[in-house]
Amino acid sequence: MRIGEMVRRTGVSERLLRYYEEQGLLRPERLPSGYRVYAEQDVETVRRIRALLAAGLTTDTIAKVLPCVREEGERLVPVCADLVAGLRGERERISRAIDDLQASRALLDIVIEAGPQPVAAGSR
Repeated sequence: MRIGEMVRRTGVSERLLRYYEEQGLLRPERLPSGYRVYAEQDVETVRRIRALLAAGLTTDTIAKVLPCVREEGERLVPVCADLVAGLRGERERISRAIDDLQASRALLDIVIEAGPQPVAAGSR
């Protein structure tokens, strides 16, 4: 399928599809004219990429993950022995980022609470 059909089927822009290709996440065939031709399995690959990005993984990590997972129904199952250890590391990185964000939010709450309180409508 051509890039326009891929965009329609995945909901991902042409620009992002090209970016995924640059990152080594997709490998469409090229016609002599230079046009990209995507395989049916690329639709599912894009869905996996989007799910892994939403989980907080970087494209570098996703490039390592994609060849090492298979689908079982709705879930991705690792098939490479070292993948799980790497994903545990990613999970720890994400957990640290969440902790940092929660600390930032708590600091903002303190600053907001210390500021002037809004005047309620009609209480002037």
